[in-house]
Amino acid sequence: MYQVLYRKWRPQRFSDVYGQNLITATLKNELRTGRIAHAYLFTGSRGTGKTSCAKILAKAVNCLDLQDGDPCNQCTNCRGIDDGVILDIVEMDAASNRGIDNMRDLREEVNFTPSVVRYRVYIIDEVHMLTSEAFNALLKTLEEPPAHVIFVLATTEVHKLPSTIKSRCQRFDFQRILPEDIAARIQFIAQHEDFSVTDDAALLIAKLADGGMRDALSMLDQCITQTKSVTVDTVSDTAGLAGHDHLFDFSKAIKTGDAGNAIALVGKLYNASRDMERLCSELIDFYRSLMIVKSVPKPDRLIVASPSELESLQKHADEYELTEIMYCMDTLQRTFESIKAGASRRVAMEMAMLRLCSPELSDDKSSLLRRVQAIESALKAGARVPAAQSAQQLQTVQKTDKKTDKGLIEHKPKQQLNPATVPTDNTDKGSDTGKDEGIAKETEFSGWDQVVEILYTTCPPLHGVLQDSTACIRGDFILIETDNEMFKSLVTRNGNKRILADAIKSVTGRSYRIGIKKKSAAKQEFADPLSAFIRDSRNMGINLEVE
Repeated sequence: MYQVLYRKWRPQRFSDVYGQNLITATLKNELRTGRIAHAYLFTGSRGTGKTSCAKILAKAVNCLDLQDGDPCNQCTNCRGIDDGVILDIVEMDAASNRGIDNMRDLREEVNFTPSVVRYRVYIIDEVHMLTSEAFNALLKTLEEPPAHVIFVLATTEVHKLPSTIKSRCQRFDFQRILPEDIAARIQFIAQHEDFSVTDDAALLIAKLADGGMRDALSMLDQCITQTKSVTVDTVSDTAGLAGHDHLFDFSKAIKTGDAGNAIALVGKLYNASRDMERLCSELIDFYRSLMIVKSVPKPDRLIVASPSELESLQKHADEYELTEIMYCMDTLQRTFESIKAGASRRVAMEMAMLRLCSPELSDDKSSLLRRVQAIESALKAGARVPAAQSAQQLQTVQKTDKKTDKGLIEHKPKQQLNPATVPTDNTDKGSDTGKDEGIAKETEFSGWDQVVEILYTTCPPLHGVLQDSTACIRGDFILIETDNEMFKSLVTRNGNKRILADAIKSVTGRSYRIGIKKKSAAKQEFADPLSAFIRDSRNMGINLEVE
């Protein structure tokens, strides 16, 4: 009868165990020196070697010809244990023997001496499944067992064990096996079997196994039923993966905002029977790789990728800002959680693609931050950016600071403007004209487009924010009217105000002071969440303007 790979190639010696060097070295040293504990606790994720090490330990303590801490696998005791004919080695599944009656039976059995070997070894797998009463029944025996009894408790959820149990055991934490170790084991097995595995395919299997050797060998078993030459495509087809090319295609569509192409890719993979939950998980891993490449000096230590794939990831990461990557990961993470609860997994992925390609469809903070990042990048490049409409214009009027010359005067339109009134230095403050006295006549500044065009060369950021703006002349002031609220802070930085004044002077031939024309209340009622986000950030002291 055919024997699956993970059973056929189960480690028979501590030296065969991959990825747990510290644990195996400690156990071998205890066996060499004879300092054997009465109870061991093996904990770790699935497929990391807990049960295998427990069986090797059971053979080693009873081996007649111990070899440097490893069982010889040739003596009668080792062979009898491997064949299952020595009944002094007891394997229990706590999931199906979890009651107090089972523990009472065990307490009675431990009093009998072994019939063949030196030690009776009890291997209790998934021990966290025992009831509290069963733990209490086991506790006294575990604390003071007979000299001929050794307990080995194995669990994937050590936090569920009572502290009284854990304190009476010698604990070993099994780590997830590194992808490189899993790939090396796969290649070792392939050399002794009648199939071959490419290095990239072995790495992909190791990555999908998530640190579990048993999962890796089970997947390898599936692959070799299709072909004796296992490649990356074989692994992708077996596991139902989208494939690396599709992941890069998704990323390009998302980066360029091509929602149609992204949704078409979802449909193509769905029709090819690809699992949408797995696709979402792959995209999360893909953007995690971009995040690591973007943030870590040596990303090859944290992500599993071939040299060619790592080079592609590095080039692709250069096209992204970190805020964009984080937004994509956050959106996909929420999609992954909603896929299981939704009626249609395909619809959930299509909605995710729309949100990723069009951040304005989402009103969460990460989406708004991505849009702010896009605006800043465009302004730094001197591109024309549509003015952001604010939900509420700032009401504070900043007066000119004569010492620093950094302030702007914000003019409010008068309700009853007398066009005939002209500002003079000898305004009669006691005259009957009242509040209309001293107000200059406002005229349109026809040369404003020329000023903005000059700024394209002298100050590209100002040129960008002043697109679609207008200006008028009132006395000694050029009053600028713009929907882009970044203008007020941008014009006061790095001498930008002087650059703007020089551009105005080159067109008009005279010097003007610069102010901002206050818009009427009707023009201030907007509902764009981006502007609201910018406003709220300013109120909290967070600066989102272009440096």
